[in-house]
Amino acid sequence: MAGSLRHEALPDGAGAAGTRPGAEPRPAGTPRIVGIVWGLLILNTLGSAGAKTIVPLPRSLIQMATMGALVAAFALALAVNLRLSIRPSAFVFLLTLLLVPSVIASANLESGFGALFRCARLALFVGTLWLLSRWWDGGLTFVRHHIRMYLAVLASVAAGLIASPGAALPDLYGGRLVGALWPLTPPQIGQYAAVIIGLTVLLLLGRRTDRTSAAVVIVPSLVLLALTHTRTATLGLLIGLALAIGSLVLTSAAARRFFAWAVVCVTVAAVGFASALQTWFLRGQSQENFSSLTGRAKVWHALLAAPRTTTEYLFGAGLGDKSFGGLPIDNSWLAVYNEQGMTGVALVAAIVVVLGGVALLRPPSLSRACAIFLISYCAIASYTEAGLGDASPYLLHLAVAASLLAAPAATTPLSTPDVPRRRSPRRTRRSEVT
Repeated sequence: MAGSLRHEALPDGAGAAGTRPGAEPRPAGTPRIVGIVWGLLILNTLGSAGAKTIVPLPRSLIQMATMGALVAAFALALAVNLRLSIRPSAFVFLLTLLLVPSVIASANLESGFGALFRCARLALFVGTLWLLSRWWDGGLTFVRHHIRMYLAVLASVAAGLIASPGAALPDLYGGRLVGALWPLTPPQIGQYAAVIIGLTVLLLLGRRTDRTSAAVVIVPSLVLLALTHTRTATLGLLIGLALAIGSLVLTSAAARRFFAWAVVCVTVAAVGFASALQTWFLRGQSQENFSSLTGRAKVWHALLAAPRTTTEYLFGAGLGDKSFGGLPIDNSWLAVYNEQGMTGVALVAAIVVVLGGVALLRPPSLSRACAIFLISYCAIASYTEAGLGDASPYLLHLAVAASLLAAPAATTPLSTPDVPRRRSPRRTRRSEVT
């Protein structure tokens, strides 16, 4: 897996651009520092809470690293875009509007000074996206950055699993895979693995990578996804890929072949391995625990039944840790309702609807398919995971989708100075005298 991190082995095939058929070179106008900025944003959204690591890391130290990464990302984005050139983006505009209910609710300090700190973090996050929007041109540049960075995160998870299997598969999480080097939970690892698997499959179908490079990404990621036993990530991967590939079926023979083989494989697996799949899916839980979504439903009912003032109903209680009564909410829509009120819910719904509507209106293409996958994955995961209303990996996934759906920037022709036209000598008239 470490070998896949080399430049020439990445799924985009950038190292062979211009020599291998189907390879797409890196846009000339995208600085390499943009990839560093994107990696810092991903580091900021990894979080600081999770499993115990092999080497104990103080939470304060992790928070300093993640917040420092966000400040560095904003500073680098500003340095590379000193002219503050931005592209109109409904996605980032709606995120900017989401700051309004966040600040209004957090100013009451009902959630403490930490709410204002989270508002400042969200403002820096959105500001960095505005600065990066200059390079959103409908190309696959940010897809490649996304795969590279999350592949590096999964490489650290695999390294922790090799170094200490007991710490990476603790009994506290029911033997599910966690981050042993950086505190990552099973749902986080499953999300990262599912996203890069889906994007790499689409790049392979679009002939933007070769089979060897794709296998280096897909196979280890599938193993890590299976070890996390994350149902949401698995369903999001399958449904998201089905919708994305379905958008290419009419225009891509490779997509049609892959779709046919996928149906055959899923049917065979469902018939031949039904018992094993059911055991993996249930994770040893009772029927009652499974029907209540591992206890999530109880928290949801308590949150909805709690009394609220008109201000709290409209703007929420302020940005917090996505919990209610000391228990995680694990639902993006209810977390937004709790922290940013119905105003926040309306804005987040507008983000998903706008991106989905633009994707449906675009003609079939690989960029559109990747955007459909990311949007559908985030919509599915929002039911059992929180994050659509604050700086999180889900907003980064949607930001990549927004970059894929952006119209290519119009090329401005080079202006030429006005040069006086040189008159050609008048042709001498022949004498009409014979």
